[in-house]
Amino acid sequence: MDLTIGPVRPAQHTALGDITAEAYLGDGLLDFGAEDPYLAELRAVARRAAEADVLVATDGEGRLLGGVTYVTAGTPWADIAREGEAEMRMLAVTPEARGRGVGEALVRACVDRARATEGLSGLVLSTQTTMRAAHRIYLRLGFTRTPERDWTPIPAVPLLTFRLDL
Repeated sequence: MDLTIGPVRPAQHTALGDITAEAYLGDGLLDFGAEDPYLAELRAVARRAAEADVLVATDGEGRLLGGVTYVTAGTPWADIAREGEAEMRMLAVTPEARGRGVGEALVRACVDRARATEGLSGLVLSTQTTMRAAHRIYLRLGFTRTPERDWTPIPAVPLLTFRLDL
C-alpha cells in the first residue's frame, strides 16, 4: 500500500475526528456509546493540532486512513508521559484500512519523531485491554508493558501502559 504520513491539515480535522470517534465506538471502547463524553475529545482534532502534533496516514489518492496524536510530557494532551518522555494517543485507523500496515506506520512515525528529539528517553502510551491488535504492533516494535504505570481514568476503564526505551 502506498502510504504517506504527515501532519494533519485543517481540511482533514473533521474527517479525522470522525474516524477516531467511529473507531472507538465501533470497537466498543466507550462505556456510554454514542453518549460518551470522551467523544468530544476524540473529535477535537483542531484543538489537538493546535496543542500537539497530530499525524495522519493517507493513501496514494490522498484518502485519509487514520491518525495519531504525539505529545511530550507537561503539554496539554499528555496523560502519562513523565519528564523526558513522549506519548502517543488516540491512534485510529478506518475499518477498511485495518490490517494493511496503517496503524504500524503511524506508530513508527511517532517512534521516529521521539528518537529524533534530543533529550527523550522513552515513548509511552495507554491502551485498553481489548485493543489486542494494537498491543501486537507495540510489542513487535519493541515496546514493553509497564504494569506499574497502568491506570484507570474513569471507573470501569482500566488502561494498560507500554513504554519504548529510546
